[in-house]
Amino acid sequence: MVKTIIELAVALVLLFAIVRVLFSTFKITRDYQRLVVFRLGKSNGAKGPGLVVINPITDRISLVDLREQFLEIPHQTAITKDNAPISIDFIMFYRVFDPVTSVVNIRDFSGAALNIAATTLRSVVGDMALDDVLSKREAMNTSLRVKLDEVTERWGVKVTNVEVREINPPPAVQEAMTRQMSAERTRRAVVTESEGKKQAAITVAEGQKQADVLSAEGAQQAAILTAEAERQSAILRAEGLSTALSVVGQIAKDSDSNTLLLQYLGALKELANSPSTKILFPMELTNLLSGIRDMAMGQGQSKSFNGSEND
Repeated sequence: MVKTIIELAVALVLLFAIVRVLFSTFKITRDYQRLVVFRLGKSNGAKGPGLVVINPITDRISLVDLREQFLEIPHQTAITKDNAPISIDFIMFYRVFDPVTSVVNIRDFSGAALNIAATTLRSVVGDMALDDVLSKREAMNTSLRVKLDEVTERWGVKVTNVEVREINPPPAVQEAMTRQMSAERTRRAVVTESEGKKQAAITVAEGQKQADVLSAEGAQQAAILTAEAERQSAILRAEGLSTALSVVGQIAKDSDSNTLLLQYLGALKELANSPSTKILFPMELTNLLSGIRDMAMGQGQSKSFNGSEND
């Protein structure tokens, strides 16, 4: 009975050992992972992805992640070129491009990266003035990335990006910046207001100009229409008088000389009373004067005769 139990225990131990050996011999790595194999202490290269067979007795492995990762660098106090202390924190993005070098050449990449990032940040900020640190963030990011990448390249790690998150200048500088922003906003408001007044004045002047032009054009058109109407009216009056004279002349053919003379004088009077200026030279001026003289003499004789009868 005891022998059976011992045999069963030995069998279980052997089975456990075999399972463990199998698990230690066969490793499955994902597409973003690599296994760095050390055989008898010597690097045997990176294996994977997929199924990797190793010797559990002579081989030791290290798993390396090839995905891009980030490392948060906490607030660091640095002195600018113009001796202004500022506090800066940033994020560093990196990716392992050489799994063997990242295992062989560096023991703790995160700790080393934190220290090298802090010293590199102080070096970069020390070469920049405070205004440049506050306004040229992209240039500072680029400078940090280039310098960090130069250091981490020997560790098989590529720094892909660096982003400065927050910059805290001294309180005195913050107060001065607040006053500067307030003054800048006031200046912009004044400039905007003056520009609006200028545009409004230009618009009003342009509208007045267009109104004056339209008014002048309207007055011109009205004057042209008035002159045209007066011309047409004068033409019609002249045509009417011409027709009247023609009718008078037609009627005068059957009338005696005195009646014709009186009608002639009436027509001349109407012509003289018309608004337009006219100068008439009748062709029968000599006959007209003779007729007037004869009429005057006839009326004088008539009065002399009447006077003698009364005597």
